[in-house]
Amino acid sequence: MFKRTLAEFIGTFWLVFGGCGSALLAAGVADVGIGWLGVSLAFGLTVMTMAYAVGGISGGHFNPAVTLGLTVAGKFEVKDIAPYWVAQLLGGATAAGILFIIVSGQAEFAGVGSFASNGYGEASPAGYNMVAALVAETVLTAVFLIVILGSTSLKVPEGFAPIAIGLCLTLIHLILIPVTNTSVNPARSTAMAIYADAPAMAQLWLFWVAPLAGGVIGALIWAAFDED
Repeated sequence: MFKRTLAEFIGTFWLVFGGCGSALLAAGVADVGIGWLGVSLAFGLTVMTMAYAVGGISGGHFNPAVTLGLTVAGKFEVKDIAPYWVAQLLGGATAAGILFIIVSGQAEFAGVGSFASNGYGEASPAGYNMVAALVAETVLTAVFLIVILGSTSLKVPEGFAPIAIGLCLTLIHLILIPVTNTSVNPARSTAMAIYADAPAMAQLWLFWVAPLAGGVIGALIWAAFDED
């Protein structure tokens, strides 16, 4: 279990550091910034690379919603949920802390602002309301679980699951960044909300409820036609 939770810590650390770090440090640079497309790709690459690096040790969840969904689908044991969630939250928070140190070292630093956190209403990049955020996060997390369960099924060629999962997360970000800045991962949302200005912490509940509900829904949909 120590090795498995350490793998989850490292994987979630890399997801938050690479994905949110790209948004904080590289997305808004004048003329050469990577923009939303680059940030979307960065999140997909973090999951893909760590799935290959440590997925064989822990299963490569890096996300409490994935852990819960896999449990509902009968692919993970209930007793192991809590250790995985703790490791994921600690990994994400550690990455956010290091990003805070880096961001605050900029010459013109005047506060972290939203700090790549998730939000709705005034905190949504394009002003989407709470209902829109709730629906979008739930649906896209459900799709994410279906892709995870399908790509790791015995019916498909082995070794390609991390690619499918990484590309799925990239697509999810391309869709969802304007709505909520994309969570589909409570650990990612919690990590950045710790340091972000208001209202990130007050709105954090949605980015636990929607991804966890979506994870369960996706697992139940897959279970309806899974014959593994």
